[in-house]
Amino acid sequence: MQVTEALARYASSLETSPPPEAVVHHAKRAVVDWFASAFAGLDTPPTPMLAQVLADDLGHGRACLLNGGKATARAAALIHGAAAHAAEVDDSFRDAMYHPGAATVAAALAAAQQSGCSGLRFLHAVIAGYEISTRIGVALGRAHYRYWHNSGTVGTFGAATAAGVALSLGEAGHGHALATAATFAAGLQQAFRTDSMSKPLHTGRAAEGGYLAAQLAAVGVTGGRDVLEGEGGLGVAMSGQADWSDIALTLGRDFHIARLTVKNHVGCGHTFAAVDAAIELRRNASFAVDEVRSIAIETYRPAVEIACHVNPLTPNEARFSMRYMVASALINGSVRQQAFSPAQLTDPTVRRLMTCTEVTVSPELDAAFPGERSARVEVTLEGGERLVHVQRHRRGDPELPLSDEELNAKFMELVSPVVGAVSARNLLGQLWSLEDRPDVAGLGGA
Repeated sequence: MQVTEALARYASSLETSPPPEAVVHHAKRAVVDWFASAFAGLDTPPTPMLAQVLADDLGHGRACLLNGGKATARAAALIHGAAAHAAEVDDSFRDAMYHPGAATVAAALAAAQQSGCSGLRFLHAVIAGYEISTRIGVALGRAHYRYWHNSGTVGTFGAATAAGVALSLGEAGHGHALATAATFAAGLQQAFRTDSMSKPLHTGRAAEGGYLAAQLAAVGVTGGRDVLEGEGGLGVAMSGQADWSDIALTLGRDFHIARLTVKNHVGCGHTFAAVDAAIELRRNASFAVDEVRSIAIETYRPAVEIACHVNPLTPNEARFSMRYMVASALINGSVRQQAFSPAQLTDPTVRRLMTCTEVTVSPELDAAFPGERSARVEVTLEGGERLVHVQRHRRGDPELPLSDEELNAKFMELVSPVVGAVSARNLLGQLWSLEDRPDVAGLGGA
């Protein structure tokens, strides 16, 4: 059996056999977090530009845009997939080095609105997309993550699977959708190691490409079933070390969607262990920021390479600056949306702390990646006192999860400024009762 066939068998099973109730609850958590992230990204570049370019696809179709109006399903998947990643507050599955929600839920919502399927089928589609795509990400491994942006590459499979369940592709159709999705997978890390708007486009195109792959499979377009493990397939081309041997072994028993990381800060998740450490130092030690003489951060290599900006001048650069994120956390006790305002970006205290910060790779912490995202932060004060905190897990990781109540608070914080508190609270109630809806038409539309 080819890899795509083994994965397709599981995807098709969710069209007829429901997952456990507890897993459906985790799917609802993922959807709540996705809506929070997508609303936060609606006005964040490049989302508004996408809507402008796709004007011919707006104003008609069966999909509903979060900022109001109709759209074709493919356009909605593209816009929402980008929006959900644009503000850098979307979920992740750390073992796959991947943000699964942005593309997966965007494609599932578009396909569900196109097909008119129930809210419960929509949740099953989300589960299928998460379970299959995260396993592909794990199989591709760290070698893939060296150059490729998993949320763009692996996200295409999450989108294809989720859309396929919503469109009821059946086992053969799911196999062909996955095979075609493999040829659409793209997204380079270099696109966000310099200041650009390209990163959210990766998840937008993954959502669109995955949805298109499912559409094509629905009308009989076939794909190469060995496109993942073949000699010229995805594993060899994009990883070289991919291990497909056990990829389907735990499907239906070990649910990855129950082990997500939900972001507790705004910005690049690779900075969050250091941010949490800085917050703990600020909480547990009595010192003024003006007393800080130096900051030493040790963490794993991808965090150093990706959160690399030494002198960030734009909000996007600041989100990917270890120095900026930790300085902001030390000053404010958190990193929220306002941390990237023009006033904060040029704040003299933030700038001083960044200049006295050193960031290095710890061989010990790097060896634990990707299963553990850790950081050691040492703050030296003017009098010579050294304060140290080692953060083994990020707040929001499976070991330190956000409760449903904390997730609700995140949702209200991000959605209320866009639609108002009353509408946000009403939408939140709809999302927590998705399994009772006969369809998801109009869900989230302003």
